[in-house]
Parts: sequence; structure tokens; C-alpha cells
Amino acid sequence: MQIKVEEKTKIIQIFIGLTVMLCVIQLSASTDLLPISGNVLRAMHLLAGFSCAAMSFAIFTQGWILFTDKLSRQRLYSAVLFSILGILDIFHIAAFSSFNFFGFEPNLNLSIWFLMLSHGLGAIGMLFIFSFGDRQVSGRHKLGVFAGTVLFSLGGIILLYIYQGQLPSLLRVPGFGIGEQIAMIGIPFLYGLAIFAILYRHRKERSSAALTVITALMFMMMGHYLLTVVDPLGTGLAHAAGEWFMGLSYYFVLSGVYKLTIEEPYRGQLLIETQMKHMAYHDDLTGLPNLRRMKECLGECLNSLSPSTGQIGVVVININRFKAINDSLGYSAGDKLLTEVGERLTALCLPTETVFRMGEDEFAVVMPGFSNIEAAESRAKQLLASVDPAVLIDKTEYHISLSMGLSVYPEDGVTVDEMIQYADMAVHSAKELGLDFMRYTPAMKIRTQSRVELENDMRKGLDRGEFFLEFQPQVSLDSERTVGMEALVRWNHPKRGLLPPGEFIPLAEESGLIVPLGEWVLKTACQYNKQWQLEGYEPICISVNLSMRQFRQYNLADRVDAILKEVGLEARYLELEITETMTFDIDTAFEQLHSLKRLGVHISIDDFGTGYSSLYYLKSLPIDRLKIDRSFVKEVMLDGNDAAIVSTITTMARHLKLKVTAEGVESKEQLEFLKLQNCHEGQGYLFSKPVPAGIFESQFLTRLVS
Repeated sequence: MQIKVEEKTKIIQIFIGLTVMLCVIQLSASTDLLPISGNVLRAMHLLAGFSCAAMSFAIFTQGWILFTDKLSRQRLYSAVLFSILGILDIFHIAAFSSFNFFGFEPNLNLSIWFLMLSHGLGAIGMLFIFSFGDRQVSGRHKLGVFAGTVLFSLGGIILLYIYQGQLPSLLRVPGFGIGEQIAMIGIPFLYGLAIFAILYRHRKERSSAALTVITALMFMMMGHYLLTVVDPLGTGLAHAAGEWFMGLSYYFVLSGVYKLTIEEPYRGQLLIETQMKHMAYHDDLTGLPNLRRMKECLGECLNSLSPSTGQIGVVVININRFKAINDSLGYSAGDKLLTEVGERLTALCLPTETVFRMGEDEFAVVMPGFSNIEAAESRAKQLLASVDPAVLIDKTEYHISLSMGLSVYPEDGVTVDEMIQYADMAVHSAKELGLDFMRYTPAMKIRTQSRVELENDMRKGLDRGEFFLEFQPQVSLDSERTVGMEALVRWNHPKRGLLPPGEFIPLAEESGLIVPLGEWVLKTACQYNKQWQLEGYEPICISVNLSMRQFRQYNLADRVDAILKEVGLEARYLELEITETMTFDIDTAFEQLHSLKRLGVHISIDDFGTGYSSLYYLKSLPIDRLKIDRSFVKEVMLDGNDAAIVSTITTMARHLKLKVTAEGVESKEQLEFLKLQNCHEGQGYLFSKPVPAGIFESQFLTRLVS
């Protein structure tokens, strides 16, 4: 719409110029209607000529001096061109007004030469400058052009000075009609060619600057026509009007070059800076303000509010199981979900509330203006309950759930970072406990700090040798002899003492430390087993648990093989325990298990019965043993369902030719029941709790007879 307005404006200006030109021509033809004295005409000539010179040097100054650090080709060459035109215009007006200027003899013929040179160079220069694309030029290039311009100008003036007496008359001289033809046709043709070139280069979008330059060229054509065709001898109003038309064209050039090389690039730079600022403070996907902007806005709210005058709530909202959605449906579906949730939160917020995207699957809302904590909690819960859980993605409706954490100023925190941090702690605590809403409490911070410290201590503990193994025997129910053992990791914390696995194993899984820890357990267990064999004890199999992260390692089989070769333990004396959940991705599980079986190790499924194993896939898995979970064995004498489950597992295993080990055997009654079910082995406190290596060696290992 703006370009259309500019086009209309320039068309009107050109139309007015044409109308004025026609009126001048008409008045010039009717000299009786416009009696103007020669002095007035001379004054008009002088004013117009010096206006052209002034405009020329203004263009030169604009291109040569201002904004030299961002000098462009068009601005530099426009400055050069109009510096030459300004000099020629001064010589022209001096010769026309009978001034002896720098030794030039003033006469009409010399004036016309200067005029023709000015118009010809102007037409050629405008065509050359604006027919090609613009680009930045260096300071070195600028100096080269400056030196060339000075030499060209001096050379041209010297030649004109030397041969001024021999210059032929260009107009109305018998035998020299070609000069008149060039003046009437050639120069306007160059102006028209320049206009066409500019229109072609800006055919997709005509900028204001390009339209201004076109207007300048049109006024140059009109001025040239008045000066060389209507009144070439300069005796009437048309010649003076032609000079003023040329002055107006110079003004348009000045304006156009300014817009094209300074104003429009500056506006473009401002637009880029605005876009960059928007990108710095807004999320690319949802368009919502980001965490950086949130910190600024929240800081402004806190600065304008004192603890005694009001309360501000900050809620962090998390999309539950977003990663599962993203992985199963694809990233584009995840992006649509994030955008939809952002739009819904924005629509549900009050005018005083602002939604932000913190990153990943988290959003935040700053809610000011509460009189008490209860009001903040009520508003937060209302917002959470108002979000429609149904989301349509690719023509399929999915139901999502959200978790929310709340922190309130000044009760929970008094700084921007504290408010955001505590709300984030609250939402993660809610997710861990399976709740949809929680407000921050100091206990969350203590627990989080404790987990961070524990994780840091765990990293150091691996290097310091704070971890050790205990061993629990696996006993044959028929012979009641030790036929195997399970290696269990323990942590002797330097400050907290002996920590149960339940305190550090989940944290190790979450942080990824379970991989180096699991590899240490595997290697250490193999070393113990090999050492006992070297000391003359009867070889038995040692069981080591694999974590989910370990099982997903692409080079797991290679790592196990490298450890076995390094320790020197035969693969048949190692059993690796996995859980049912590790077999959910059945293709990956098949590939991984077959890779391990090719090494010759045994594989068992631990805690069997608590997962969701498919019996169809179970018969195809390359496994050797099922370990019945302790939860079924514990109530086997009291609960008929547990007894039935244990009986079913043992019967199924027997038909699948798998061995069965019952975990958690604690009483004689349980032992007798398991014997009746043809269970092969048992493990539990009835036989022994997990014990250190020395005790296990002395109590459960049997020396070979020499």
C-alpha cells in the first residue's frame, strides 16, 4: 500500500512538471502575453544555474563525506558524477552570463558546449550508475575514483580552455546538423534508457528511492527539451525555466540517492535489528516471549512491587510424557503440540498475565496482583484446569496432561532467579510424585541440593574407590549347594556411611553415571570370580545386573567381551540379568541378546512377572533363566493367586527348557513349596543376605579336591 502511494505521488509530480513545461512553451510562443525584461531573465538564469551547482555539490558531499564507513557504489559514483556536473554548470552559467571565468571567453557557443557536456555526461552517468546493482566499496576504491575524477576534470577543462576558439557551433549552424540531432534525440534517449533500466531492475518492487530517481530523470528530460529545443539561444522564458527544471531534477537525485543509499539501508538495518531483538526475546516456534524476556518482565514487576504491597505468582507448566509423544509421532507433531498449548495458555490468561516459553516442553506464566497465597494458588489451579486436554494432531485426537509448579513472591523467593527456579522445582516434584500441581516448599530445595551433592559425590566416589561389591549365594533347591552368586553394588559414602542401593541407583540411572558404575561392577565381579577360581575354588557362575542405559549401548557385546578377555574369565561363568522392560523394543532386544549369547554368556530375566513380557516373544528370546520376583514369593503361602503365578511360571519355564530361580526366599515353608513346583534354585535371606567377598569365600565357596 505504501509503494502505491509513492507511485501516485511521483506520477502527480511528473504530471505537474509536464503541465508547467507546456505552459512555459505556450507562454514563450506568445511573447506579448509575458513581457519580462532581460535583467529578470538573467537573474532567473543565475539563480537556477547556481541552484544546480549547489545541488550538485550537495550530492557530492552526501556521497563523499557522510557515512563513509558504509559507502556504496551508487552513492560514490553519484557523488563523482555530480561533482563534474556542478563544475560544468558553473562554467555554463558563467559563459552564458558573460562572466570571464578562469580565462574562458564568455560566449553563447561556449555556454552551449558546457551545457551539452553536462547533459550528456549526466545522461550517460545516470544510465551507468543505476542500471547495475549496488554494493559496498572500500576506502581504497574511493581514493582511486577520487584521483581519476580529479585528473579527468582537469584534463577536460584544460582541453576546453585550449580549444575554446575552435569549438564549432552545435546548434543552427549550416553543415553541422548532427550536433542538433544529438542534442534533440541522443541525450533524451539516454535518459529514457536509464528510466527503463531502473524500472526493469525494480520490476518486482519499486522502492521510494527508485521512483524518486525516475522522477529526476523525467525532469532532466523536460529541462533538456526546454534548454536545447524550445529556446536553445537562451533569449526567453523557456531557457530560464529549463534551468529550473534541471535544478529540480538535481534535487530529486539528491533525495533519491539519499533514500536509496542511506535512508533505505538504514531502515533495513533498523528492521534487521528489530527482528534480531525479537528473535533474542521470543521463541522461534511459538512466538511467545522466551526465558530472557521473562526475566526482564519479572524483574520489572518485582522492582515495582514491595513485599508489603502485593504478591506475584510464577507458575511453570510442563507437558507430561512429551518426549514419548515427540518420539512416537515425530518432531513436527511435537512442534504442533507445543504451539497449540502455547496458544491455549495465552487465550486463557488474564490481561495482566503473560505466557512465556522456557524451552523444551515447559511454559511459564507470570501472574501479578494477588493479595494472599491462597488467591495465587486458586488462580494457578483454575488456569491448569481450564486447559482443554484434547489436541488434534494430523486429524487424530490425543489427550495430554500438564503438571504445574507455583512459587509466590515474597513468601517463596525475592529475586527473579529464585522465583523461576523454585517454580521449576515445584513442577518437577509434582511430576515425580504423580501430581498435577504443587507449590514450592523449602524441602524441595533441600532434596534437590541433596541429589546434586549426591551425584557429585558419586562421580568422585568412582575415582576414590568408595564402591564395593557384596555377594548373595544362589542355592540349588535339590542339593542345597551354592551353584551361583549375584554381585550387588554398595556405596560406603565418606560422610553418610553405607548407603542402600535404592538411594543412589535411581540417581545414577537419571544422571547417566549408571554406565561407568555398571561397567565397574561387571569388571570387578569378573575379577573376583576369576581370582577365586585361581585360588582353587570350584568354578560357579556370577550374575551381574545390566541397567537400561547399559543394555541400549550399541557396543555392549564388545565391552563385555573386552572385560572377559582382560580378566581371563570364561564366558560360561558370567550371567547377565536384564528386566522385562528392556525387551519392549523387541527388535533391538533380539539383536542385543543374540550378540551377547554369541559370546557364550548366560542371560536371565530378573524380576519376572512384574513387567509386561509377551509370551510369544519370550519363547524366541535367547535366554537361559527366569528369576521370579520376590513380591510373588513373599506371599506364596498366604495368597493363592501368588502361589498360582509361581506355579505357572515354573511350569512354563520347564516347557520352554528354562531354569527358574526364586528371589526373596525367607522361610522353610516357601522353600518346600518351591521344591514342589520344581523350581531349580533359590536366593534369599533363608540362605544368606548379601555378604562381603571375604565372608562369601569362607562360607559358600567349595575348594576343589587336589
